[in-house]
Amino acid sequence: MTAGGDDALQVAIVVTPDFNLAATTAFIDPLRAANYLEGRSLFRWSLHAEQPGAVEASNGIAIEAKALAAAPERPDLALVSASWSPECHATPALLAALRRWARFGAVLGGIDTGGFVLAAAGLLSGRRATVHYEHLDAFAELHRDIEATERLFEIDGDRMTAAGGAAAADLALQILRAHHGDALANAAARYVFHESLRPAEARQNPDLAEPIGAAAPAALRRAVRAMEANLEEPVAIPAICAEVGLSQRQMERLFNRHIGKPPQLYYRDIRLDRARGLVTQTEMPLSEVATACGFASQVHFSRVYRERFGMPPSADRVEGRVPFEYRAWPMHRPNRAAARARP
Repeated sequence: MTAGGDDALQVAIVVTPDFNLAATTAFIDPLRAANYLEGRSLFRWSLHAEQPGAVEASNGIAIEAKALAAAPERPDLALVSASWSPECHATPALLAALRRWARFGAVLGGIDTGGFVLAAAGLLSGRRATVHYEHLDAFAELHRDIEATERLFEIDGDRMTAAGGAAAADLALQILRAHHGDALANAAARYVFHESLRPAEARQNPDLAEPIGAAAPAALRRAVRAMEANLEEPVAIPAICAEVGLSQRQMERLFNRHIGKPPQLYYRDIRLDRARGLVTQTEMPLSEVATACGFASQVHFSRVYRERFGMPPSADRVEGRVPFEYRAWPMHRPNRAAARARP
């Protein structure tokens, strides 16, 4: 991907129904700022959709997109911006366009859940990639040939992915930095009030951003991390107590005081949160979902799932395909780094 002399780098952005508008504009805005600050067109972009016309974003705002067929034949960079149900938008026409651009040497990327579409096209195999954390566990389960990471964005050769939201701006700033240097990238970041150029290794959810936060005792945070590192094969609460240096009574008091539920229930609930992501975002058999989330009995899994979410997993698989307003936060994922570090 080159932008020599006065030639603008051409970016084609494909949006899918219910795409994330904030993430899409967050990617474009640093490029717009760079053009303004430099006084010339360093970047040009165009928005496309399989069906041209108004495309409604997940927040209900619609934008006007050109036809996919009207996209540049050989863009320097082609991005897919998706959000809910990305698997529904990996259409033959879009996959063919992505593969054609790849053959022509374009850099390909995905914003928010756009990585699902690139993966469906076979264009992320053997690469590092990321998607929004809510969908990350499903992404990892569906695409074992991809190294799924929890980073804000990934640049692996001529493939790049960003987690969505402000992370899309971080990716754009890194592109700007690579092509036009630190000074312009920093000036563009300042112009759009982006605090800093966060590095790719920055995590989507730093420890201090997790629900219990820094105010909770360190031992409690260690206990939660131990649980999150062992969702598929749960560890007994007494073993976690021993690991973090607490008695079981002390552990009970800390969880009830700071989280509002006993450790056994919290541990079960974060496994169910993970299960819900797999139920609603993949086609994994429900028996496999139960096993992947540490439930030996599918009958028990279905019962506690209904208790937590108000419907059995078989019904939620259908209902959950429709965007719903209230979802447990965060969608707990296995802490892969922590799990690898454990003896």
